Amino acid sequence: MSSSRVQDILADLVDVPGETVSLPDQLCVACADALPVNGVGLAFMSGADHGGAIAATDGPARTMEALQLDLGEGPCVDASRDARPVLQADLARTGPSRWPAFGPGAVGAGIAAIFAFPLQVGGIRLGVLDLYRDTVGDLDDDDLVVALAFADAATVLLLHLQGSTELGSGLHPQLSDPIEDRPEVHQATGMISVQAAVGLPEALLLLRANAYATGRPTLDAAQDVVLRRMRFAPEDDHHE
Repeated sequence: MSSSRVQDILADLVDVPGETVSLPDQLCVACADALPVNGVGLAFMSGADHGGAIAATDGPARTMEALQLDLGEGPCVDASRDARPVLQADLARTGPSRWPAFGPGAVGAGIAAIFAFPLQVGGIRLGVLDLYRDTVGDLDDDDLVVALAFADAATVLLLHLQGSTELGSGLHPQLSDPIEDRPEVHQATGMISVQAAVGLPEALLLLRANAYATGRPTLDAAQDVVLRRMRFAPEDDHHE
Protein backbone atom coordinates (compact mmCIF):
# COMPACT_ATOMS: atom_id res chain seq x y z
CA MET A 1 0.00 0.00 0.00
CA SER A 2 1.24 3.44 -0.91
CA SER A 3 2.42 5.19 2.25
CA SER A 4 2.02 8.54 0.47
CA ARG A 5 -1.69 7.87 -0.08
CA VAL A 6 -2.11 7.01 3.61
CA GLN A 7 -0.20 10.15 4.60
CA ASP A 8 -2.44 12.25 2.37
CA ILE A 9 -5.55 10.80 4.04
CA LEU A 10 -4.20 11.52 7.51
CA ALA A 11 -3.00 15.00 6.54
CA ASP A 12 -6.55 15.98 5.62
CA LEU A 13 -7.82 15.21 9.14
CA VAL A 14 -7.96 18.23 11.42
CA ASP A 15 -7.79 17.88 15.19
CA VAL A 16 -9.37 21.03 16.62
CA PRO A 17 -9.49 21.30 20.45
CA GLY A 18 -13.11 21.28 21.57
CA GLU A 19 -14.32 20.19 18.14
CA THR A 20 -17.23 17.73 18.35
CA VAL A 21 -16.24 15.81 15.21
CA SER A 22 -13.55 13.34 16.20
CA LEU A 23 -10.67 12.25 13.99
CA PRO A 24 -12.20 8.75 13.54
CA ASP A 25 -15.49 10.39 12.50
CA GLN A 26 -13.62 12.60 10.01
CA LEU A 27 -11.83 9.60 8.55
CA CYS A 28 -15.11 7.71 8.06
CA VAL A 29 -16.70 10.72 6.32
CA ALA A 30 -13.65 11.14 4.08
CA CYS A 31 -13.76 7.45 3.18
CA ALA A 32 -17.45 7.65 2.28
CA ASP A 33 -16.76 10.71 0.13
CA ALA A 34 -13.84 9.08 -1.68
CA LEU A 35 -15.63 5.88 -2.66
CA PRO A 36 -18.92 4.86 -4.32
CA VAL A 37 -20.46 3.89 -0.98
CA ASN A 38 -23.21 5.41 1.15
CA GLY A 39 -21.66 5.08 4.59
CA VAL A 40 -18.76 3.87 6.70
CA GLY A 41 -18.34 2.47 10.19
CA LEU A 42 -15.23 1.92 12.30
CA ALA A 43 -15.27 -0.63 15.10
CA PHE A 44 -12.96 -2.15 17.68
CA MET A 45 -12.33 -5.84 17.08
CA SER A 46 -10.27 -8.43 18.89
CA GLY A 47 -10.29 -11.64 16.93
CA ALA A 48 -13.96 -12.44 16.47
CA ASP A 49 -15.12 -10.20 19.33
CA HIS A 50 -16.79 -6.93 18.36
CA GLY A 51 -15.71 -4.27 20.86
CA GLY A 52 -18.13 -1.53 19.85
CA ALA A 53 -18.40 1.15 17.22
CA ILE A 54 -15.87 3.99 17.35
CA ALA A 55 -17.42 6.07 14.55
CA ALA A 56 -20.18 5.82 11.95
CA THR A 57 -21.31 8.20 9.23
CA ASP A 58 -25.07 7.68 9.36
CA GLY A 59 -28.00 5.64 10.65
CA PRO A 60 -27.51 2.53 8.51
CA ALA A 61 -23.79 2.50 9.34
CA ARG A 62 -24.64 2.64 13.06
CA THR A 63 -27.19 -0.14 12.57
CA MET A 64 -24.59 -2.19 10.69
CA GLU A 65 -22.20 -1.97 13.65
CA ALA A 66 -24.90 -2.44 16.30
CA LEU A 67 -26.17 -5.61 14.63
CA GLN A 68 -22.69 -7.12 14.49
CA LEU A 69 -22.07 -6.15 18.11
CA ASP A 70 -25.36 -7.57 19.35
CA LEU A 71 -25.33 -10.74 17.22
CA GLY A 72 -21.64 -11.60 17.24
CA GLU A 73 -21.71 -12.31 13.50
CA GLY A 74 -21.28 -10.38 10.28
CA PRO A 75 -18.64 -9.27 7.79
CA CYS A 76 -16.50 -7.38 10.32
CA VAL A 77 -16.41 -10.42 12.63
CA ASP A 78 -15.22 -12.64 9.78
CA ALA A 79 -12.77 -10.03 8.48
CA SER A 80 -11.11 -9.69 11.87
CA ARG A 81 -11.10 -13.40 12.64
CA ASP A 82 -9.70 -14.42 9.25
CA ALA A 83 -7.44 -11.33 8.84
CA ARG A 84 -8.65 -10.59 5.33
CA PRO A 85 -11.27 -8.37 3.67
CA VAL A 86 -14.83 -9.63 3.36
CA LEU A 87 -16.54 -8.31 0.21
CA GLN A 88 -20.27 -8.87 -0.19
CA ALA A 89 -21.58 -7.21 -3.34
CA ASP A 90 -25.13 -8.55 -3.02
CA LEU A 91 -26.01 -8.99 0.65
CA ALA A 92 -29.62 -10.03 0.03
CA ARG A 93 -28.41 -12.96 -2.06
CA THR A 94 -25.40 -14.14 -0.05
CA GLY A 95 -25.87 -12.68 3.43
CA PRO A 96 -28.70 -14.76 4.95
CA SER A 97 -26.97 -18.10 4.37
CA ARG A 98 -23.64 -16.85 5.69
CA TRP A 99 -25.02 -14.76 8.58
CA PRO A 100 -28.55 -15.98 9.37
CA ALA A 101 -29.27 -13.21 11.86
CA PHE A 102 -27.13 -10.33 10.60
CA GLY A 103 -27.93 -10.76 6.89
CA PRO A 104 -31.71 -10.15 7.04
CA GLY A 105 -31.28 -7.42 9.64
CA ALA A 106 -28.78 -5.49 7.55
CA VAL A 107 -30.83 -5.88 4.37
CA GLY A 108 -33.88 -4.64 6.27
CA ALA A 109 -31.88 -1.55 7.24
CA GLY A 110 -31.31 -0.73 3.57
CA ILE A 111 -27.81 -2.20 3.23
CA ALA A 112 -27.43 -3.88 -0.18
CA ALA A 113 -23.65 -4.42 -0.22
CA ILE A 114 -20.99 -4.39 2.48
CA PHE A 115 -17.19 -4.43 2.43
CA ALA A 116 -15.19 -5.06 5.61
CA PHE A 117 -11.44 -4.40 5.94
CA PRO A 118 -9.47 -5.61 8.98
CA LEU A 119 -7.16 -3.21 10.81
CA GLN A 120 -4.09 -4.99 12.10
CA VAL A 121 -0.37 -4.74 12.72
CA GLY A 122 1.29 -8.11 12.35
CA GLY A 123 -0.72 -10.47 14.51
CA ILE A 124 -2.34 -7.67 16.53
CA ARG A 125 -5.94 -7.03 15.52
CA LEU A 126 -7.30 -3.59 16.29
CA GLY A 127 -10.56 -3.21 14.47
CA VAL A 128 -12.42 -3.22 11.18
CA LEU A 129 -13.41 -0.54 8.68
CA ASP A 130 -16.89 -1.35 7.29
CA LEU A 131 -18.24 0.21 4.10
CA TYR A 132 -21.81 -0.17 2.87
CA ARG A 133 -23.85 0.87 -0.14
CA ASP A 134 -27.61 0.85 -0.73
CA THR A 135 -27.28 -0.70 -4.19
CA VAL A 136 -25.67 -4.01 -5.14
CA GLY A 137 -22.30 -4.11 -6.87
CA ASP A 138 -18.61 -4.74 -6.33
CA LEU A 139 -15.90 -2.20 -5.67
CA ASP A 140 -13.63 -2.06 -8.72
CA ASP A 141 -9.86 -2.50 -8.48
CA ASP A 142 -9.17 1.23 -8.11
CA ASP A 143 -11.82 1.51 -5.38
CA LEU A 144 -10.28 -1.42 -3.52
CA VAL A 145 -6.90 0.33 -3.56
CA VAL A 146 -8.48 3.43 -2.03
CA ALA A 147 -10.45 1.40 0.54
CA LEU A 148 -7.30 -0.43 1.63
CA ALA A 149 -5.50 2.90 1.99
CA PHE A 150 -8.26 4.15 4.28
CA ALA A 151 -8.00 0.94 6.29
CA ASP A 152 -4.26 1.50 6.69
CA ALA A 153 -4.92 5.13 7.65
CA ALA A 154 -7.49 4.02 10.23
CA THR A 155 -4.93 1.62 11.70
CA VAL A 156 -2.32 4.38 11.98
CA LEU A 157 -4.89 6.72 13.51
CA LEU A 158 -5.97 4.26 16.20
CA LEU A 159 -2.36 3.56 17.13
CA HIS A 160 -1.52 7.28 17.18
CA LEU A 161 -4.47 8.25 19.38
CA GLN A 162 -3.91 5.48 21.88
CA GLY A 163 -0.13 5.97 21.77
CA SER A 164 -0.61 9.59 22.80
CA THR A 165 -2.59 8.54 25.88
CA GLU A 166 -0.84 8.26 29.23
CA LEU A 167 -0.17 4.65 30.21
CA GLY A 168 -2.85 3.31 32.53
CA SER A 169 -5.36 6.06 31.81
CA GLY A 170 -7.60 3.95 29.59
CA LEU A 171 -8.70 4.71 26.05
CA HIS A 172 -8.07 8.01 24.34
CA PRO A 173 -11.20 10.21 24.66
CA GLN A 174 -11.85 9.96 20.91
CA LEU A 175 -11.88 6.16 21.19
CA SER A 176 -13.78 5.79 24.45
CA ASP A 177 -17.38 5.67 23.25
CA PRO A 178 -17.93 2.11 22.04
CA ILE A 179 -21.47 1.22 23.02
CA GLU A 180 -20.61 -1.28 25.74
CA ASP A 181 -18.37 1.26 27.46
CA ARG A 182 -21.30 3.64 27.91
CA PRO A 183 -22.47 4.15 31.50
CA GLU A 184 -26.03 3.03 30.77
CA VAL A 185 -24.84 -0.37 29.52
CA HIS A 186 -22.56 -0.89 32.54
CA GLN A 187 -25.35 0.14 34.92
CA ALA A 188 -27.95 -2.03 33.20
CA THR A 189 -25.58 -5.03 33.21
CA GLY A 190 -25.09 -4.66 36.95
CA MET A 191 -28.82 -4.36 37.55
CA ILE A 192 -29.57 -7.43 35.44
CA SER A 193 -26.88 -9.37 37.28
CA VAL A 194 -28.70 -8.73 40.56
CA GLN A 195 -32.21 -9.21 39.17
CA ALA A 196 -31.48 -12.45 37.32
CA ALA A 197 -28.91 -13.76 39.82
CA VAL A 198 -26.24 -14.28 37.17
CA GLY A 199 -22.70 -13.09 36.63
CA LEU A 200 -21.87 -9.91 34.72
CA PRO A 201 -20.93 -11.69 31.45
CA GLU A 202 -24.23 -13.60 31.49
CA ALA A 203 -26.09 -10.39 32.32
CA LEU A 204 -24.61 -8.65 29.28
CA LEU A 205 -25.62 -11.61 27.10
CA LEU A 206 -29.19 -11.33 28.43
CA LEU A 207 -29.20 -7.64 27.58
CA ARG A 208 -27.90 -8.28 24.06
CA ALA A 209 -30.42 -11.10 23.54
CA ASN A 210 -33.29 -8.84 24.56
CA ALA A 211 -32.07 -6.10 22.22
CA TYR A 212 -31.93 -8.54 19.31
CA ALA A 213 -35.32 -10.10 20.10
CA THR A 214 -36.98 -6.69 20.20
CA GLY A 215 -35.16 -5.34 17.14
CA ARG A 216 -33.39 -2.39 18.75
CA PRO A 217 -29.87 -1.31 19.76
CA THR A 218 -28.30 -2.59 22.96
CA LEU A 219 -28.13 0.97 24.29
CA ASP A 220 -31.92 1.39 24.00
CA ALA A 221 -32.52 -1.83 25.93
CA ALA A 222 -30.01 -0.73 28.57
CA GLN A 223 -31.82 2.57 29.03
CA ASP A 224 -35.09 0.71 29.61
CA VAL A 225 -33.43 -1.32 32.35
CA VAL A 226 -31.87 1.72 33.99
CA LEU A 227 -35.18 3.61 33.89
CA ARG A 228 -36.92 0.53 35.34
CA ARG A 229 -39.19 0.10 32.36
CA MET A 230 -37.88 -3.46 32.06
CA ARG A 231 -36.45 -5.92 34.54
CA PHE A 232 -35.10 -9.46 34.39
CA ALA A 233 -35.77 -12.37 36.71
CA PRO A 234 -34.01 -15.71 37.31
CA GLU A 235 -34.60 -18.16 34.43
CA ASP A 236 -36.54 -15.51 32.48
CA ASP A 237 -35.30 -13.39 29.62
CA HIS A 238 -37.18 -10.31 30.80
CA HIS A 239 -40.34 -8.86 32.22
CA GLU A 240 -41.94 -5.69 30.90
